[in-house]
Amino acid sequence: MKEYKNIFKLSLLMPLAVISIIGCQSEGEVIERPEKIYYDQAQRRMLTGNYIGAIEALETIESRYPFGKYAEQAQVELIYAHLMNSEPEAAHSSAEKFIRLHPRHPNIDYAYFMKGISSYTRDKNFLVRITGTDLSNRDISGAKESFSELAEFLTRFPESQYSPYAKQRSIYLRNMIARNELAAADYYITRKAYVASIRRANYVLENIPGSSENLRALKILLVSYEALGYSELYEDTKKVIAINYKDLEEPQEESSWFWNSLQNIKPE
Repeated sequence: MKEYKNIFKLSLLMPLAVISIIGCQSEGEVIERPEKIYYDQAQRRMLTGNYIGAIEALETIESRYPFGKYAEQAQVELIYAHLMNSEPEAAHSSAEKFIRLHPRHPNIDYAYFMKGISSYTRDKNFLVRITGTDLSNRDISGAKESFSELAEFLTRFPESQYSPYAKQRSIYLRNMIARNELAAADYYITRKAYVASIRRANYVLENIPGSSENLRALKILLVSYEALGYSELYEDTKKVIAINYKDLEEPQEESSWFWNSLQNIKPE
């Protein structure tokens, strides 16, 4: 009888033992690994182009080890990973967060640079680049924001290693903004609203100096002045074109150099 009682007690304890074992196993599955393991994992994933996996690993460091050795580096590399994963808004937010939290960090110039780059990256879209879509006819509010942010970057960090890339991008954006203004001027000419077309062309000449669209702006002025009968202004504009554009070469579009180079610009 005593043996039956022991067996009965054992039968009651077995489920508890099984539960205990399962509990230990499930706890083992969520044991936090050292942050360096997550960081190295993120680096391997970025090397293979697995930016989603890299973001996951970097965010794990940020959330589980906010004061660890790799926390700040993970935050700055999140900017890069988001941009490479075609998430410019997330990259921009990550850059702003990093600037706010670490204003004196050695990589702060990189954060400002990437903030400006991520404001306008829609032209990186594969179909847009392949089909040659004229981005100047689209909404360019992001381009203007990017141009402004890159100007801030160049003012703050003129000697930064990222300055050549920022300058290259700024030239491209400046030309795009000018083309956008002149697209509106062309429309006004078709509507015979010549005063409005003159205003747009003059805006480009006065506020976006050195753009690739200066000659186009002057030609718009010629058409508008002639249509309005402003003969003196028409002749003056012809002289300006003759003096400044004798050996004119067609402006070149931004090459693939910028985007190919950007893929290798990671924070140190």
